[in-house]
Amino acid sequence: MATKKPGKIYRIPKNRSYTRREYMKGTPAPKITIFDMGDVKNPDRFALELSLYAKESGQITHNALEASRIAANRYLVNRAGRYGFYMKARLFPHEILRENKQATGAGADRVSDGMRRAFGKPVSLAAKVQKGQKIITVKVDPQHFQTAKDALKRAAAKLPMPCGISIDKGKEILKL
Repeated sequence: MATKKPGKIYRIPKNRSYTRREYMKGTPAPKITIFDMGDVKNPDRFALELSLYAKESGQITHNALEASRIAANRYLVNRAGRYGFYMKARLFPHEILRENKQATGAGADRVSDGMRRAFGKPVSLAAKVQKGQKIITVKVDPQHFQTAKDALKRAAAKLPMPCGISIDKGKEILKL
């Protein structure tokens, strides 16, 4: 059986948007299921707010979203404590990625249909991202500013597009 394909092949959307699950059999469940982490009961108590945003438009698979969420969350929990931050993943993978499986090996030309009726089977999910759209937002206290910045850098390393970090709230506290 084929292995997981690299995320770079799904980075640029090739087909029209396809989100209608009722017409497709066996659409996969999204890997990312947790969107709010840290101190979810009082997220407004933090003075700083940082966001990871996309520098280019494209698609992010649900595997990459989950990997970036885990990387950032684990780093923040280890450095700032379990309730020392609030993090929100802002994307949900609605796009259904399809793949037309091709038979390979000896005698594959008699088995495979090639491009005939090549609609493809659903293999994965992705989230469409526009340039400048926020992907992950982290709220922390001023003493954990560098920790939050490092966590977002680690999350950006898991994504298939260049990302930047912006300070949305509390820039005057930092005196940059």
